[in-house]
Amino acid sequence: MVAQTTSSVPAAAADSTAGALTDQQLALLRKDIRSIKKQLIATNLTLTESEATKFWPVYEQYSADFGKINEARSTIIKEYSDGYGTLTDDNADSLIRRWLDTDISAAQLRQKYVPIMRNVLSGKKAATFFQLDRRISMMIDVQLTSQLPLVQSQD
Repeated sequence: MVAQTTSSVPAAAADSTAGALTDQQLALLRKDIRSIKKQLIATNLTLTESEATKFWPVYEQYSADFGKINEARSTIIKEYSDGYGTLTDDNADSLIRRWLDTDISAAQLRQKYVPIMRNVLSGKKAATFFQLDRRISMMIDVQLTSQLPLVQSQD
Protein backbone atom coordinates (compact mmCIF):
# COMPACT_ATOMS: atom_id res chain seq x y z
CA MET A 1 0.00 0.00 0.00
CA VAL A 2 2.75 2.48 0.92
CA ALA A 3 4.64 2.13 -2.38
CA GLN A 4 1.63 2.74 -4.57
CA THR A 5 0.77 6.16 -3.17
CA THR A 6 4.14 7.76 -3.93
CA SER A 7 3.72 7.46 -7.68
CA SER A 8 3.46 11.23 -8.14
CA VAL A 9 6.95 11.80 -6.77
CA PRO A 10 8.87 10.51 -9.81
CA ALA A 11 6.89 12.65 -12.22
CA ALA A 12 7.54 15.77 -10.16
CA ALA A 13 11.19 14.86 -9.78
CA ALA A 14 11.57 14.10 -13.47
CA ASP A 15 10.04 17.43 -14.43
CA SER A 16 12.26 19.26 -11.97
CA THR A 17 15.52 17.65 -13.02
CA ALA A 18 15.14 18.03 -16.76
CA GLY A 19 17.24 21.20 -16.62
CA ALA A 20 18.54 23.38 -13.85
CA LEU A 21 16.18 23.24 -10.91
CA THR A 22 14.49 26.43 -9.82
CA ASP A 23 13.91 27.29 -6.18
CA GLN A 24 10.17 27.24 -6.89
CA GLN A 25 10.34 23.72 -8.35
CA LEU A 26 12.25 22.49 -5.32
CA ALA A 27 9.81 24.16 -2.92
CA LEU A 28 6.83 22.52 -4.67
CA LEU A 29 8.55 19.14 -4.66
CA ARG A 30 9.32 19.40 -0.92
CA LYS A 31 5.72 20.44 -0.17
CA ASP A 32 4.35 17.50 -2.18
CA ILE A 33 6.69 15.05 -0.46
CA ARG A 34 5.75 16.32 3.03
CA SER A 35 2.06 16.00 2.19
CA ILE A 36 2.43 12.51 0.75
CA LYS A 37 4.49 11.37 3.73
CA LYS A 38 1.94 12.66 6.24
CA GLN A 39 -0.92 10.99 4.36
CA LEU A 40 0.95 7.68 4.29
CA ILE A 41 1.68 7.87 8.02
CA ALA A 42 -1.98 8.69 8.78
CA THR A 43 -3.19 5.82 6.58
CA ASN A 44 -0.81 3.19 7.93
CA LEU A 45 -0.45 4.09 11.62
CA THR A 46 -3.61 3.15 13.51
CA LEU A 47 -4.08 5.60 16.39
CA THR A 48 -6.79 6.04 18.97
CA GLU A 49 -8.18 9.55 19.35
CA SER A 50 -6.12 10.02 22.50
CA GLU A 51 -2.93 8.80 20.81
CA ALA A 52 -3.57 10.99 17.77
CA THR A 53 -4.00 14.07 19.98
CA LYS A 54 -0.55 13.46 21.46
CA PHE A 55 1.17 12.10 18.35
CA TRP A 56 0.42 14.68 15.65
CA PRO A 57 2.00 17.69 17.42
CA VAL A 58 5.15 15.62 18.02
CA TYR A 59 5.06 14.48 14.40
CA GLU A 60 4.75 18.09 13.20
CA GLN A 61 7.86 19.05 15.21
CA TYR A 62 9.70 15.97 13.91
CA SER A 63 8.65 16.85 10.37
CA ALA A 64 9.86 20.45 10.82
CA ASP A 65 13.20 19.20 12.15
CA PHE A 66 13.46 16.74 9.27
CA GLY A 67 12.60 19.59 6.92
CA LYS A 68 15.90 21.27 7.83
CA ILE A 69 17.75 18.16 6.66
CA ASN A 70 15.70 18.10 3.49
CA GLU A 71 16.52 21.79 2.91
CA ALA A 72 20.20 20.83 2.95
CA ARG A 73 19.50 17.99 0.51
CA SER A 74 17.58 20.35 -1.75
CA THR A 75 20.49 22.78 -1.74
CA ILE A 76 22.84 19.96 -2.73
CA ILE A 77 20.51 18.78 -5.51
CA LYS A 78 20.19 22.35 -6.79
CA GLU A 79 23.97 22.83 -6.79
CA TYR A 80 24.37 19.53 -8.62
CA SER A 81 21.71 20.45 -11.14
CA ASP A 82 23.17 23.91 -11.72
CA GLY A 83 26.69 22.56 -12.13
CA TYR A 84 25.91 19.37 -14.01
CA GLY A 85 28.38 18.85 -16.82
CA THR A 86 30.90 21.28 -15.34
CA LEU A 87 31.58 19.65 -11.97
CA THR A 88 35.20 19.41 -10.94
CA ASP A 89 36.50 16.51 -8.88
CA ASP A 90 36.48 18.78 -5.82
CA ASN A 91 32.86 19.85 -6.50
CA ALA A 92 31.75 16.25 -6.87
CA ASP A 93 33.62 15.24 -3.71
CA SER A 94 32.03 18.09 -1.73
CA LEU A 95 28.52 17.30 -2.97
CA ILE A 96 28.68 13.59 -2.12
CA ARG A 97 30.25 14.21 1.29
CA ARG A 98 27.55 16.75 2.12
CA TRP A 99 24.85 14.35 0.89
CA LEU A 100 26.23 11.59 3.14
CA ASP A 101 26.29 14.06 6.04
CA THR A 102 22.54 14.54 5.54
CA ASP A 103 22.10 10.76 5.84
CA ILE A 104 23.94 10.87 9.18
CA SER A 105 21.82 13.83 10.33
CA ALA A 106 18.63 11.95 9.43
CA ALA A 107 19.70 8.89 11.43
CA GLN A 108 20.65 11.08 14.40
CA LEU A 109 17.28 12.85 14.28
CA ARG A 110 15.43 9.53 14.27
CA GLN A 111 17.51 8.40 17.27
CA LYS A 112 16.67 11.64 19.08
CA TYR A 113 12.94 11.18 18.47
CA VAL A 114 12.66 7.52 19.53
CA PRO A 115 12.23 8.34 23.23
CA ILE A 116 10.05 11.35 22.40
CA MET A 117 7.70 9.21 20.29
CA ARG A 118 7.83 6.52 22.95
CA ASN A 119 6.41 9.05 25.43
CA VAL A 120 3.26 9.46 23.31
CA LEU A 121 2.90 6.00 21.76
CA SER A 122 3.30 2.40 22.86
CA GLY A 123 6.57 0.72 21.95
CA LYS A 124 4.98 -1.17 19.08
CA LYS A 125 3.24 1.89 17.64
CA ALA A 126 6.39 3.99 17.97
CA ALA A 127 8.33 1.24 16.18
CA THR A 128 5.64 1.12 13.49
CA PHE A 129 5.93 4.88 13.01
CA PHE A 130 9.71 4.69 12.55
CA GLN A 131 9.37 1.74 10.19
CA LEU A 132 6.90 3.71 8.10
CA ASP A 133 8.99 6.86 8.27
CA ARG A 134 12.13 5.04 7.17
CA ARG A 135 10.36 3.05 4.45
CA ILE A 136 8.65 6.12 2.99
CA SER A 137 11.88 8.14 3.15
CA MET A 138 13.81 5.41 1.36
CA MET A 139 11.19 5.16 -1.38
CA ILE A 140 11.21 8.92 -1.88
CA ASP A 141 15.02 8.96 -1.94
CA VAL A 142 15.16 6.18 -4.53
CA GLN A 143 12.54 7.81 -6.72
CA LEU A 144 14.07 11.27 -6.47
CA THR A 145 17.71 10.30 -6.88
CA SER A 146 16.96 7.88 -9.72
CA GLN A 147 15.86 10.93 -11.71
CA LEU A 148 19.27 12.60 -11.28
CA PRO A 149 21.86 11.79 -13.92
CA LEU A 150 25.06 10.18 -12.70
CA VAL A 151 28.16 12.31 -12.46
CA GLN A 152 30.06 11.92 -15.72
CA SER A 153 33.77 11.21 -15.56
CA GLN A 154 36.03 12.67 -18.22
CA ASP A 155 38.67 9.94 -17.73
